[in-house]
Amino acid sequence: MKGVVILDFGSQYTQLIQRRIRELGAYSEILPYNAPLEEIKEKALAIVLSGGPDNVYNENAPLCDREIFNLGIPILGICYGLQLMTYVLGGDVAKGERMEYGPAYLVKDTDDVIFEGIDLKKPVWMSHKDKVRSLPSGFIGIAHTENSPYAIIRSYDARIYGLQFHPEVVHTEEGKKFLRNFIFKVAGLKKNWDMENYLEVLKFEIKNKVRDGNVLLALSGGVDSSTLAFLLKEALGEKRVYPVFIDTGLLKYGQVERIKNYFGMFGNLVIVEKSDVFFKKLEKVVDPEEKRKIIGKTFIDIFTDVAEELKGKVKLEFLAQGTLYPDVIESGMQRGPAKTIKSHHNVGGLPEKLGFKLLEPFRLLFKDEVRQIGSLLGVPRELLWQHPFPGPGFAVRIIGEVRRERVEKLRKIDKILDEVLKESGWYDRIWQALAVLLSDKSVGVRGDERSYDEVCALRMVESEDGMTCDFVRIPYSILSELSRRILNEVEGVSRVVYDISTKPPATIEWE
Repeated sequence: MKGVVILDFGSQYTQLIQRRIRELGAYSEILPYNAPLEEIKEKALAIVLSGGPDNVYNENAPLCDREIFNLGIPILGICYGLQLMTYVLGGDVAKGERMEYGPAYLVKDTDDVIFEGIDLKKPVWMSHKDKVRSLPSGFIGIAHTENSPYAIIRSYDARIYGLQFHPEVVHTEEGKKFLRNFIFKVAGLKKNWDMENYLEVLKFEIKNKVRDGNVLLALSGGVDSSTLAFLLKEALGEKRVYPVFIDTGLLKYGQVERIKNYFGMFGNLVIVEKSDVFFKKLEKVVDPEEKRKIIGKTFIDIFTDVAEELKGKVKLEFLAQGTLYPDVIESGMQRGPAKTIKSHHNVGGLPEKLGFKLLEPFRLLFKDEVRQIGSLLGVPRELLWQHPFPGPGFAVRIIGEVRRERVEKLRKIDKILDEVLKESGWYDRIWQALAVLLSDKSVGVRGDERSYDEVCALRMVESEDGMTCDFVRIPYSILSELSRRILNEVEGVSRVVYDISTKPPATIEWE
């Protein structure tokens, strides 16, 4: 199937570009930046050059085959992609005097089809340190920002375009319109993709891959694994699915009861209480990467033990996980040269020789796309619209050593956070809300006596897919209520602070 080929130069947003193109109704496929020219020609009606973390002028920077610019196929370069085409075709790219991160405003230098329907009063999202200083022969600049003289460039024949900003992120408010104009106006593609179609593809692939075997499902009760349970039930039938819930002792209040209520329909549901094992493994561990890898390995080891017990009764070949694409790309495991941001327990710590094959149907999807799949499958709203919760649980929301008393403290804070947001009507207006226990303590006063207790940070963000976010401008009255309840109801907390960082440069979770 031909469509838009995205050449991946290691951007954390590469899959987000693909997702935006799918949202617009066009088929797209990601290939590594050094994919053979013949494969690109075979698959591409249009080409997108992704962003990336490198500098195009560095010796080991990823560069594509220069001949792609001679194929006659429409090309769009994004951020690094714009700098790449400039550099490869003879222009000048160098380190900028000023970095440009966050919102910027375009000023149009000439009319062009790429601007059709675009409101230039709305910001675009920048994330770059280098700057194009001069264009290659055959190109013109058609828009600039205060810090970027060539924010949008175009070849004379209007076949090749470059955007210095990221149209794929939600903070470029008109971003999808830029992509739409390129795909349908410049490249002339027709719509041929939707999520219902993709759901049928997923079911077909699961049936074809699993065939007559059975599936062991890593069930946490979050959005991803819950939707996966419903997908496997529809694709294979509930008798061939063995959901296993491991109580790590690091999960939200009442999670075991919720699992029993929503997934009791699976007669093969297995609940394993292993909190002692996890707390023992995490003793004196403070490094967040080590925490994640320990939890991931322990998680898989326990699953392996459960699988061994079940193998004598049924044919088990596959372990299913609700791994999402942000997990994969933050772990540095996609097809391009991405940098590792943090390991995820779903994708990190897996032994080289698993006793079963891995089944990850959502590996190329984002959270909101999984919710679309879940809605089509009839997943209950309480499961589908709960806030994201990390696989390693409260271990990565506790800075420093993870101990039972600290987890219990954070569990109480988390419960208060959920209650206040739901009672105020803000829970469904927020993409993710979380609480973090910091490693430092703070002086306080209780009953005329000095106290020296822990600090709790609250974080509430608005996002669409977890790849970028902004902090929620939550009313002070709600922050005041949260602070009052936490300080009065949770012993050992002396201070509550609110995190107002964006992603980038911060991540949503603290660890």
